Amino acid sequence: MSRLLLNCDIGESFGNWTMGLDAEVMPFIDCANIACGFHAGDPSIMRKTVSLALSHGVQIGAHPAYQDLVGFGRRSMAYAAQELQDILHYQIGALDGICRAQGGRVSYVKPHGAMYNDMMANPAQLRAVLQTVAAYDRSLPLMLMATRDNSAAQRMGDEYGVTLWFEAFADRAYDSAGMLVSRQLPGAVHHDPEKIIEQALIIACGDPLTASDGSALHLQANTLCVHGDNASSVAAVQRIREALNQQSAS
Repeated sequence: MSRLLLNCDIGESFGNWTMGLDAEVMPFIDCANIACGFHAGDPSIMRKTVSLALSHGVQIGAHPAYQDLVGFGRRSMAYAAQELQDILHYQIGALDGICRAQGGRVSYVKPHGAMYNDMMANPAQLRAVLQTVAAYDRSLPLMLMATRDNSAAQRMGDEYGVTLWFEAFADRAYDSAGMLVSRQLPGAVHHDPEKIIEQALIIACGDPLTASDGSALHLQANTLCVHGDNASSVAAVQRIREALNQQSAS
């Protein structure tokens, strides 16, 4: 990928409960990480979100999670490697089926929440996820966190023949290793739109961020995660999109 792609976690409503401003943010993103029913979403929400993504020419990614609706997939759960592969195949296949019915396809995989964090902290879990993606469709990229040093993850991806898309976050604070600061700690999530836009452009330019300990942190990223769960965040995404378009045109 020659330019930084904007991705957004999306399709996270459930039944009559609405979360996010999917229709408002979709025109400004490149990739939609669509919830697959285990942490959020349901078959009807998945269908509607796929249709919205296809109508805007947005790439569709499976956004699978631990089976944890109550905790929104943000609680770590103990799965054996085979169990983990089973729930991933179940969710990827479900979304892919809904995509196929509308003339589309799942084009990458991005685990959600605790599953995402756990695979970054545990090489054995990352290996299990890579094995799962390779077994389903080796052509599907796996989205995972860009850290200070991506080399170990890259070697594992190469081992399984799976393309890795390294992801940075516009609205999260980082520690010195390039991992996300826990949401339980103050300042872990940026809420000021100006700060979110500033961090997005720093990442896009390849300039260093300031980690939580004050050290300089360079992130080599292919894609930038943005959120569109309120009007101000959608406005920030629109401004990030415009700024990235201007950058690529210059």
